[in-house]
Amino acid sequence: MSICAVVLAAGEGRRLRPLTELLPKALCPVGNVALLDRALARIAGLGLTGPSDVAVNAAYLADQVVTHVGDRAHLSVEPDGPLGTSGGVGRLLPWIDGRGALVGNADAYLSDPHREPGKDIAALLDGWTGRTVRMLTRPLPPGATGGFSGQRFAGFSLIPWSYLHVLADRPADLVRTVWRPAEAAGDLELVTYDGAYIDTGTPADYLRANLHAAAGLSDPSATVDGRAERSVVGAGARVHGSVTDCVIWPGATVASHESLTGAIRAGSGLTVTA
Repeated sequence: MSICAVVLAAGEGRRLRPLTELLPKALCPVGNVALLDRALARIAGLGLTGPSDVAVNAAYLADQVVTHVGDRAHLSVEPDGPLGTSGGVGRLLPWIDGRGALVGNADAYLSDPHREPGKDIAALLDGWTGRTVRMLTRPLPPGATGGFSGQRFAGFSLIPWSYLHVLADRPADLVRTVWRPAEAAGDLELVTYDGAYIDTGTPADYLRANLHAAAGLSDPSATVDGRAERSVVGAGARVHGSVTDCVIWPGATVASHESLTGAIRAGSGLTVTA
């Protein structure tokens, strides 16, 4: 079956506020790379590139997402606010046009040191018949409930047209419209991801993803004449004080009298403690 890819980037990122008052969550940097760019690179590793094969949806701060994506993907803007994971895909049905769809969340951080991006999720496609729904998963943490047969969703799902064509262009999520129905019908296949997966929805998890990706990395254009330990410092940032286990966004400043630990700094004074 022919396959396309959809990257969901419409969410408001409410749990990451006030950071997401500046940037949509999909554009927040992890290891100095926007989350959305990480998702597009992973999909490109599977051979899916360009607006005929890759779509990105946008709603919250949509203009930023549209400008950032440019001509790298087909863009679907939801003008009345986010439609949810199912509604966002449903709005894209004319573009999907009978194909299966690899649907990924832009805010999912994935890292497998043993495989290149794309190759690490290739098992989702290997031997697929085009009839089942496949879900990338990781084991549920000890004591956690819910999930799917002891596993939790890890950012990507492969959905056949037989499940896609009934999706509507209205607010809904894939849990209710695709995954649970596929599970009930015996059509859900779980594919375990061997690397690290972090849902970057909270400041603590967003910081954890950054430190996992690139602790100790300073962009060459950054100025660090203070002290930066196990931190990620973005392009054009200035660290005159002390930062430990922090993320300093591009262009942000840490003054000489400041000492930050376990925090995200954006601009000249916005600090979010994880």
